[in-house]
Amino acid sequence: MTRVVAEGLSKSFFRGPEEKKVLEGISFRLEPGQFLAILGPSGCGKTTLLHVLAGLEDGRGRLSLEPVPKLGYVFQEPRLLPWLTLERNLAFVLPRPDGARVQAWLERVGLRGFGRYYPHQVSLGMQQRAAVARALLIEPTLLLLDEPFSSLDELTAQQMRTELQGWLAQTAATVVLVTHNPLEAAYLADRVLLLSRSPTRVLSELEVPFPRPRTLEAPELWRFARGLVRRLEAGV
Repeated sequence: MTRVVAEGLSKSFFRGPEEKKVLEGISFRLEPGQFLAILGPSGCGKTTLLHVLAGLEDGRGRLSLEPVPKLGYVFQEPRLLPWLTLERNLAFVLPRPDGARVQAWLERVGLRGFGRYYPHQVSLGMQQRAAVARALLIEPTLLLLDEPFSSLDELTAQQMRTELQGWLAQTAATVVLVTHNPLEAAYLADRVLLLSRSPTRVLSELEVPFPRPRTLEAPELWRFARGLVRRLEAGV
């Protein structure tokens, strides 16, 4: 499985001679199988950080992914191929045909019977569920999630969080989740990285002090999530 070591990651964008600093000296370490949630203000660079981890953006600093990961990525938008059905979108990422596996994952994300529909024929939430299934189907060693449940209604989102938690219990994948939902971070993650406003730096990194399995009804989970919000508001 994949170990992630980030040391002093920085990223700027340029418009002519003007430099816009987005990330400034971001450092953290993830051992194989750990789950890190990233929380921060809107527009602070959380997605950019995920892009750097995935190799979609360059950046300064040191980034080590060892061994080279099998990468699963769920973007904020589904990014399905519009000319392929849902089942063919999933099959596209497999090295060889495996219809039973594709159908099993469609069922796990609540899309049984919709495999032959095209993306434009189903809702945005259903498209996103297919995108989550596509990422998990390959059994990634490093899973990057960029607000994967934000387009879903809360009931479906919670079902998907539970499904993700169950799948991760059966694998040693390393996971990085970007979210605006502090309760989601507390429910799913081992650690939470709190980021400042842009240019983004690490405010703090906190362990989630609750054993698994967790329940969203637990008062201590809500208190912990509220504490994350207070830390973000205070900028510490």
